[in-house]
Amino acid sequence: QVQLVESGGGLVQTGGSLRLSCAASGSIFGINAMGWYRQAPGMQRVLVATITSGGGTNYADSVKGRFTISRDNAKNTVYLEMNSLKPEDTAVYYCNANVMSPSSFTGTLYARDYWGQGTQVTVSS
Repeated sequence: QVQLVESGGGLVQTGGSLRLSCAASGSIFGINAMGWYRQAPGMQRVLVATITSGGGTNYADSVKGRFTISRDNAKNTVYLEMNSLKPEDTAVYYCNANVMSPSSFTGTLYARDYWGQGTQVTVSS
């Protein structure tokens, strides 16, 4: 099994900054893409940013130029640096990782998506 544990959320004023972290642990052979998604009240969960194992990044248009995703492969950790925060950034932020693990029965590698428990980010106006 694999666990993703997020940290770094909180309450911040408009224009402020926060840094989210998400550490993966458990039966991990390797991690492919990692990413951050968010879900505002009454809305669907949407992509914020993703990063490949090689460092390639992708951002939602709404956060381009303000948010930066990065990862530390040695620590199995992904980060989201959020600057110039706006009230519309308020949401629960979820970490996602596509993790390769060995089957306990055959040893064959398989890939599966995992999600963190979510961390609340609130931006006050």
